[in-house]
Amino acid sequence: MKVLVEACVDSVHGALAAERAGAARLELCAALADGGTTPSAGLIAAVCSAVAIPVMVLIRVRGGDFVYAPDEVDVMRRDAMHAVSLGASGVVIGALTAGGDIDRATTLSLVDAAGDCAATFHRAIDFTRDPVEALGALSGLGIATVLSSGGAQTALEGAATLARMVANGVSPHSIEVMAGGGITEQNATQVIEATGVGAIHVRCSALRSVAGDCSAALRREARSGCSGFSAANGETDRRIAPTSPLSDRISLSPSAALTGRSKR
Repeated sequence: MKVLVEACVDSVHGALAAERAGAARLELCAALADGGTTPSAGLIAAVCSAVAIPVMVLIRVRGGDFVYAPDEVDVMRRDAMHAVSLGASGVVIGALTAGGDIDRATTLSLVDAAGDCAATFHRAIDFTRDPVEALGALSGLGIATVLSSGGAQTALEGAATLARMVANGVSPHSIEVMAGGGITEQNATQVIEATGVGAIHVRCSALRSVAGDCSAALRREARSGCSGFSAANGETDRRIAPTSPLSDRISLSPSAALTGRSKR
């Protein structure tokens, strides 16, 4: 079975490096020090023109919490429509109520602004009172993928909750659960096997060999040869060997993972 690797990037250099290393999908952000905000129109257009893999654009008007005023929602709706017009394959969104529940109205509004493009609900879900219950609240809102650490600091720490989310996400609207948060070359295989996720989300600047060459166990189980998944931001992209690209998905034994699905 295969697991999709999505890479978080904030530059054209990072996007190209991640694609060259074998990422199957990108999340494009700005201001990662603030947890990520919507990138500029110029960056969206440049990255979408530079790579051939799907680009999911983060739609987040500011750092801080995920409770948004009406004017902020209006800005994010405009940003979502603009991102799609610039070539984005989809948007990454998230909104909560002051009580810590999914803001269904805002979520539906932002999904609507993205039109027919895919929508991922980001790690705002980890700030809800119960991520498993919150996943159910997203059912029927047009969300294709949920990025989560299982409500914990890292995906490995939240593995038990992620496994419950995977079990609950298969019906009735087939929401894909993507693990993210502290995934490294040392623990990627462990996270996948413990949770059954079909996709993992990585910060390329912090990783090397997350897929393919990440461990002897993964290499033994791999059905096809892969090179390392190297860092993808700034100067670090020079470490990637262009002659040995990584397969765009990790191949694991059938018992180790679910099949990953790219939405666009």
